Amino acid sequence: MSSHAEEEGEFCPVIDSVEQIGSQWRLIVLHDLQDGEKRFNELKRSTGASSRTLSRVLEDLQETGFVERRVETDSPIATYYELTEKGFSLCPVFDEIVAWADEWL
Repeated sequence: MSSHAEEEGEFCPVIDSVEQIGSQWRLIVLHDLQDGEKRFNELKRSTGASSRTLSRVLEDLQETGFVERRVETDSPIATYYELTEKGFSLCPVFDEIVAWADEWL
């Protein structure tokens, strides 16, 4: 994904950041994982995402280093997701967005 700023040879950290975390589903999943590790089906219920969408979003978040995946091989097999240090670093950003929304929306 290239931003408009990159096309013009400029670097804009805001645009680049939003491109990494900015999709609706990425934000929902990242915000939902602030409370701790969750199983795939827990995330599916809490976010309202379809299985296909959630799988794609979780893969994207793993590739960008925001989420890590853990597979528990005991019966029944379960897959867990949690924020990485990079993912947790967004928590204050979410807090500020909530504070802004409370004041302005």
